[in-house]
Amino acid sequence: MRHNKHRSSLGVSREHRAAMLSNMGASLIKHGRIETTLTKAKALRPFIEKVITKAKQAAAKTDPKDAIHLRRLALASVRDENAITKLFNETCKEFANRSGGYTRIYKLGRQRLGDAAEMALIELVKADDAGYKKSRGKKSAKAKKPAKTAPAAPADAAPAEAPAAAETKA
Repeated sequence: MRHNKHRSSLGVSREHRAAMLSNMGASLIKHGRIETTLTKAKALRPFIEKVITKAKQAAAKTDPKDAIHLRRLALASVRDENAITKLFNETCKEFANRSGGYTRIYKLGRQRLGDAAEMALIELVKADDAGYKKSRGKKSAKAKKPAKTAPAAPADAAPAEAPAAAETKA
């Protein structure tokens, strides 16, 4: 059976894809954000989030053997010692309170000149960034009614005339 075999092939061989994701992951860790095609950014997201999770697990471990093992597993994926050192020593502390969602992809809304590929920006999310709040279904009808207060101008005019009428009676 071929269950769970689908990966973003990116039109290259398995070895080329592994090297490309490794290089893009190292650049993302070093620089914090990179500009690439939307397809590559979508392929990079699960790859780099698994590496970041290994760094978080290593920071939480008390046994140094477990931490070294997780560092070596991450190094097997990313294959850049400087990037892994930065991730495990500095960057993983930013994600200590996050339970996933370490990266964000922005569509740039433009295409590359050579092949018209859609461009995107992938970045590491900051620790204090809450992101946007998702809506939780439809708004209730009660919440919509108070927002519509268009006949406010005639109501303002009526109270202004009432005190004038009261003054004339006196």
